[in-house]
Amino acid sequence: MEKRTLGSQGLAVAAIGYGAMGTVIGYGPSEDTESVAAVRGAHELGVTHFDTAAMYGWGDGEKLLDRALAPVRDEVTIATKFGFNKATEPDSRPEHVREAVGNSLRNLDTDTIDLLYQHVPDPDVPIEDVVGVMKEFVTAGKVKYLGLANTDEDTIRRALAVHPISALLNQYSIFALDRESLFPVLEDLGIGFVAYSPLARGFLSGAVRPRDQYDANDFRQTQAWWQPENFDANIAIVSDPTKFAQDKGVTLSQLALAWLLAKKDYIVPIPGSGNPRRVAQNVAAADLTPTAEDLAHIVQIAPEGGLGGQLS
Repeated sequence: MEKRTLGSQGLAVAAIGYGAMGTVIGYGPSEDTESVAAVRGAHELGVTHFDTAAMYGWGDGEKLLDRALAPVRDEVTIATKFGFNKATEPDSRPEHVREAVGNSLRNLDTDTIDLLYQHVPDPDVPIEDVVGVMKEFVTAGKVKYLGLANTDEDTIRRALAVHPISALLNQYSIFALDRESLFPVLEDLGIGFVAYSPLARGFLSGAVRPRDQYDANDFRQTQAWWQPENFDANIAIVSDPTKFAQDKGVTLSQLALAWLLAKKDYIVPIPGSGNPRRVAQNVAAADLTPTAEDLAHIVQIAPEGGLGGQLS
């Protein structure tokens, strides 16, 4: 698979990565054996970058990823994130960051985390202090590259004054376009972009079921795109691209991912699935080359994003 560079510090990864949140939380019940098979299948198909976080099962997600990737650990990069407490409130106090990163190193059974993100900004802790602690781990050889997630231009620039930032992690898809405003900033500063939820929480997967068929614990039940007043309208939005993809001989998910890859050469989408077949389908998007006409058509699908807000 084509390689892409995140940032100016040398972090090279395959064009499509793997987001591992759903292996342990978020989308209802998951099955470890199938999840491990999906992760290993992704690697076998050329994926080299895998994303997890401390809050994904409070260690369970990191441990599962370690179990899946242990045989090929020297062939992949793993990103993890800190920044929440167990009440899912922002917490980037220095002592909490040090504790969280120490836990992640143990859960991943590694001496070095490849890419470490602050998961969300903490309004009570200046970003300079947060990155200062992150920098300690780089100096100690326990972290290779630093990233930020779900943040804004001012925070990025302030962080960069403390230590180089290799990647910004944010939601981005046909349904969530607002972060495009940051692209000139990232280009100016030499920072890569990792796109989570590139299939719009499933709306662009080609496999959305009626809303009442989703598990009560599926976190999407609380999100704006999935609310009863928005759900049917968002389903209607994807009817045209579904047919367009079929006419092209590809799946809707492949079309959505190929569109992302064509936007900028520093964008790396990280779709996630515990289903090995869907993983293979997603990875195949890296081989597609949309025409200018294709891209122009796709951008008209949801020019204002999904109904319910960009950051649903």
